[in-house]
Amino acid sequence: MELLLDIALLAMLLVTAVSIAWIKDLFAATMLAGIYGLLSAGFFMTMGAVDVAFTEAAVGAGISPLLILLTLALCGRHQRADRNRARLALALVIPLGALLIIATHDMPAFGAADAPAQLHVAPHYIQESMREIGIPNIVTSVLASYRGYDTLGEVVVIFTAGLGVLSLLRATSTVELQLPPQTNSQPLSQDIVLKVVAKVLIAPIMLFALYVQFHGEYGPGGGFQAGVIFAVGFILYGLVFGLDAVRRVASHDVVQLLSAMGVLVYGSVGLLSLANGKSFLDYSALAGDPVIGQHIGIIAIELGVGITVASVMIMIFYLFSEQLRLRGTDPASDAAPEIPGQEAS
Repeated sequence: MELLLDIALLAMLLVTAVSIAWIKDLFAATMLAGIYGLLSAGFFMTMGAVDVAFTEAAVGAGISPLLILLTLALCGRHQRADRNRARLALALVIPLGALLIIATHDMPAFGAADAPAQLHVAPHYIQESMREIGIPNIVTSVLASYRGYDTLGEVVVIFTAGLGVLSLLRATSTVELQLPPQTNSQPLSQDIVLKVVAKVLIAPIMLFALYVQFHGEYGPGGGFQAGVIFAVGFILYGLVFGLDAVRRVASHDVVQLLSAMGVLVYGSVGLLSLANGKSFLDYSALAGDPVIGQHIGIIAIELGVGITVASVMIMIFYLFSEQLRLRGTDPASDAAPEIPGQEAS
């Protein structure tokens, strides 16, 4: 039964991926991308990778389609046909796909007990994690402690991506950010039902984000998932009640500061380890008992991860929303709000 479920999920993933590449309507492709993320999360669940499934559901099926939709609102929903570019992409993808398929023949069989990963790092993580780290969730032990450098790199990448979006959109957004309060935008929805539903949902979303943030040591979750969920709560508030309403809760400058603060928190934990005579990101230096030090360090760096992820997602939402508002309020602009079916520029 499980094998049939895996085959069905893989088949749907293949069909969805081909449809995304084939379809010209970018709005439909975005919806299919969300479906692809949800199917991937389901497949990860069947494989027992609960933490990865949680992340894929929150990012791939949650906030990523929303950010893509904001992008489409600026550039249009239909892709212009370019046969030469399509042929070039096909010429690159086919050889690369063939090389990947050939490379799979050199890989050990799936689940093989004599695979290198099963003989070296995996046994150590499984057998020693509880003694060295002292938390039940081995995934958190690996990501936050054993592979702390790697996770720091991921957080820096997210922060850098936020800076990239900020630098690209800052030129036109800065003017609007300096406008007086009376020019503020209106909520994107005047529907009383949506407002009531949002008021009911936002508080549980934030509470669940806090649960995921501080329960990652004992179950699926952690800073990445919690940051995305927390950002979703802010974005939902902004979509229903208006950009300026959510910016009164967390201003653009505060969000920018927090996006850097999370990385600073993470790096500071490593510097404290160095100051106490241990290696960088060796949390055992943070307390007299090494296990307690691991707990303190993991909680601190996961908090930094959550702050940066949430702040970057909210900052990107602010920037795109500012662009949409500029286009909608400038009657002389030739970049008017998109009409369904309009070609992308």
